[in-house]
Amino acid sequence: MDGFATFVELVDQWAWIGWLVLIATFLVIEMLSLDFTFLMLALGSAVGLVTDLAGVPIWVQVLAAALAAALFILFLRPPLLKRLRRGEDPTKSNVEALIDLRGFALSDITQLTGQAKLANGDTWTARSATATPIPQGAAVIVSSINGAIAVVRPAGE
Repeated sequence: MDGFATFVELVDQWAWIGWLVLIATFLVIEMLSLDFTFLMLALGSAVGLVTDLAGVPIWVQVLAAALAAALFILFLRPPLLKRLRRGEDPTKSNVEALIDLRGFALSDITQLTGQAKLANGDTWTARSATATPIPQGAAVIVSSINGAIAVVRPAGE
C-alpha cells in the first residue's frame, strides 16, 4: 500500500507535465485535421492544467478537463465551424452544378438508352426520369446524376 501511495503522490506532483504534453499533442493533431475537435480537447486539457496548478486532486482535474472538453465541443465548436464556413464560395461545383442544368436530347432518351448535350457543352449518357420517352432534339433538364449517367426530364415539366 505504501508503494501505491508513493505512486499517486508522484503522479499528482508531475501531472502538469502530462497536461502540457496532452495540450501540445492535441494542438499538433488539430493542425493536421483542421476540424476544431482537437482544439476543444486541448482547451479541456488546459482546464486540467489550471486545476492542477490550483492544487486540486488528480481525479478532479481529469473530470474538470473532460467536462470542459465536452462543453467546448458541444457549445463552442459549432459556432466556430459556422463562422469558418461563412466565407465559402456558394458556387455549386461538380455534380451539384449539373442538377437543374438545361440541355437537349441528342437521341431518343428512354429509361434504358439515350444521350443529351447539356448547356455547359458536355455530352452525357442519359436516361429518362419519366416512363415517357423523350424525343431527339427535345429540351431536357437534369434531375440527378447516377454515376456517369444524367437522369433527365423534359423541360416542359
